[in-house]
Amino acid sequence: MEETSTPPQPQPQPAHPSPQFPAVFTPPPPPTSGFSSRGSPSPGTGSAAAQAQFSTPPGPPVFSSPLRPAAVPFRATPASPQPVPFASRGGGYSSSSSSAAVSLPTSSGPHFLNGAATPTSHLPSSAAAPPPPPPPPPEESPYVLFSAHKVLKQKKLLNAPSLGFGALVSPGREVAPGPETVERDPRRCLNCGAYVNLYCDVLIGSGQWQCVICKKMNGSEGEFVVSSKHDLLQWPELASSAIDYVQSGNRRPGFVPVPDTRVSGPIFILIDECLDEAHLQHLQGSLHAFVDSLPPTARIGIISYGRTVSVYDFSEGAAVSADVLPGNKSPTHESLKAIIYGTGIYLSPVHASLPVAHTIFSSLRPYQLSLPEVSRDRCIGAAVEVALGIIQGPAAEVSRGIIKRSGGNYRILVCAGGPSTFGPGSVPHSVQHPNYAYLEKTAMKWMERLGHEAQRHSTVVDILCAGTCPVRVPVLQPLAKCSGGVLLLHDDFGEAFGVNLQRASTRAAGSHGLFEIRCSDDMLVTQVIGPGEEASPDSHETFKHDTSFCIQMHSVEETQSFSVSMESKGDIKNDFVYFQFAVHYSNMYQTEITRVITMRLQTVDGLSAYLASVQDDVASVIIGKRTVLRARTASDAIDMRLTIDERVKDLALKFGTQVPKSKLYRFPKELASLPECLFHLRRGPLLGSIVGHEDERSVLRNLFLNASFDLSFRMLAPRCIMHREGGTFEELPAYDLAMQSNAAVVLDHGTDIFIWLGAELAAQEGQSAAALAACRTLAEELSELRFPAPRILSFKEGSSQARYFVSRLIPAHKDPTYEQESRFPQLRTLTPEQRSRLKSSFIHFDDHSFCEWMRSLKLVPPEPS
Repeated sequence: MEETSTPPQPQPQPAHPSPQFPAVFTPPPPPTSGFSSRGSPSPGTGSAAAQAQFSTPPGPPVFSSPLRPAAVPFRATPASPQPVPFASRGGGYSSSSSSAAVSLPTSSGPHFLNGAATPTSHLPSSAAAPPPPPPPPPEESPYVLFSAHKVLKQKKLLNAPSLGFGALVSPGREVAPGPETVERDPRRCLNCGAYVNLYCDVLIGSGQWQCVICKKMNGSEGEFVVSSKHDLLQWPELASSAIDYVQSGNRRPGFVPVPDTRVSGPIFILIDECLDEAHLQHLQGSLHAFVDSLPPTARIGIISYGRTVSVYDFSEGAAVSADVLPGNKSPTHESLKAIIYGTGIYLSPVHASLPVAHTIFSSLRPYQLSLPEVSRDRCIGAAVEVALGIIQGPAAEVSRGIIKRSGGNYRILVCAGGPSTFGPGSVPHSVQHPNYAYLEKTAMKWMERLGHEAQRHSTVVDILCAGTCPVRVPVLQPLAKCSGGVLLLHDDFGEAFGVNLQRASTRAAGSHGLFEIRCSDDMLVTQVIGPGEEASPDSHETFKHDTSFCIQMHSVEETQSFSVSMESKGDIKNDFVYFQFAVHYSNMYQTEITRVITMRLQTVDGLSAYLASVQDDVASVIIGKRTVLRARTASDAIDMRLTIDERVKDLALKFGTQVPKSKLYRFPKELASLPECLFHLRRGPLLGSIVGHEDERSVLRNLFLNASFDLSFRMLAPRCIMHREGGTFEELPAYDLAMQSNAAVVLDHGTDIFIWLGAELAAQEGQSAAALAACRTLAEELSELRFPAPRILSFKEGSSQARYFVSRLIPAHKDPTYEQESRFPQLRTLTPEQRSRLKSSFIHFDDHSFCEWMRSLKLVPPEPS
């Protein structure tokens, strides 16, 4: 997978062996077709910086002129996103000026205008509700973000590995308004399997339509016979770039076509019995709040695990009762049968079992033996097997090897304080065990098999870890990954853990997803990175000349995206290239849905026109995912930092210009923000040494590789916002020049949000309290719909925790004054005394500033955009 130098492999690459990463797919080149692509003019996709983007996490507040200050108390439990059948609220990424100010948003849920999350305080007071957003132009799609809005015809430059061409596809994203829904089967090309779409040429006299992928003609049984071309717009698939086909024949009990109805599938909570008292108290508080947040109709089950597995019975009323199974082996058929056919109630609606659930949580006791945390026996594998056995139940409908039943998909939430060290899927307590490597590999394979079994039963396993004990991420990650869930690490079982517990249970998840990618004969898919694995040929319908690449998705969620890298097979002669992305899945109501997204991009001859269409933020995320995928170990991460250096140099050599009478190269102005994004990637937690433990780095990288555009970009490049007097905020570059003693600063780095209080401000008790409250409220608003919910830390200048904040900022204090003012204009507003104090507050260290790094590569730093 040497994306910077190695040509496409002739055969698909299997998912890499390291379980802490999503699968990467390198499809084989399809057979060359004799058909060429052509069509009517259309501009490219919408700008990634100014138009609706993926909906999770929500976009930042739209910056405007200062309005009234707001002081809203910090809310401990932000609202969780609500699942809907077909269309949900959309939260787009909206870029804004770096020098504007914003009024502090209120703590109510965001309104959505044109796909962007907009704080309530920006709406007119007389508005009862925001107006519905207008539909996007046909050349735009909220589901697909291309790295460029045009395609260069010259193969050599388009395929340059330092920049490359690709797209971020979020097929499960929910937007408002969503795609039009059609209750019938889609029409498909009988030759290649592509779906009919708005770019197809239709012969209105005969009703035949020409496929945009293979150019073959297809019949419509007279359906498309109309008197004029305009009459074709009555078919949604011929009028819109995105369409949802609902197969009404497969509709099942439990389908609720009401957008605001909150439906939750059955949930099993698995609780670690090996916690110390402090951790257990935090966990009990989070669990009490969690069950209180569930809808009354949701069904829950509770299991605890240590050396044994305890399945709690809700039928005993006020008394706590549990059936206990051994944890040293998988549950036998007889033991599961005794539970399933017995008199106990192990899955019960919240409205009937809430008092019992609270009693169970309160009855939990801390670990009694004097063993260190890592040496305690935890039978996580056996506990998940018991939960799956109860979920499977006595009878279920089996179709194509998939277990289906009404009532929504199941979810298992594992609350873990340490590694799996007992029973199936376990590893020795100590990594110094002489046979540890072999036993770890065996445990990983067993957990992977269990994850696939869970997915077969429409069950997602989320593993939420907390505390200071290493959880051996490589062992647990396959279980979460293969079932379509996530593995998260937390400092403790407190606030962030509780919020993620709630958001994990309520996020809408489809199952049994099949993702198909088709493109014009000019283009070739070379690599796909995302939450899935290559689909076997017998898992989907095939056609005579089907050149699509198919991926079996572990789950279908709006928090996910796929990074699709593409190349041209040769110099492109057509005016347009076509891309079609289709996902077939069962939604949480177990309704079969096929979502089809068809895009068309214009081709250009001129390099400047192509570079002007490049979307720096999307391109940086795609480059970042390709780079982070290869950083499996700490030594790999160091190699990848050097790879970024070579990539930036190659970009300047291929697309930039040489400075006259100098050996320096000038970076192309069209890509001005790309190198700074890659510099953040080079220094940040994904590749740098900010995060100390390899478990943390592994989890962060896995989240980044699977995340939607918004979260991926925020994890790549942090967002810096300074609190101003009067309750307003100003967005600034993420430079250490923002560390001004009289200010408070919020730094959003995706999975972490930091609040820094300057020493001068912190000394003023009243003002610092108001600034801290405002910053915490802003942090909550920025991450209100984000999953996973970020850790929010606040600290004062000079404290030990402030290193988390400082290490993520570019050390621009090392640059000359003129460069500082050019890249950080806010400095010009400081008095000479303030600038002197700021300059003297910095501690010298060896890290390069961005400008120093560029010069070390013999490049001229690009002018700030």
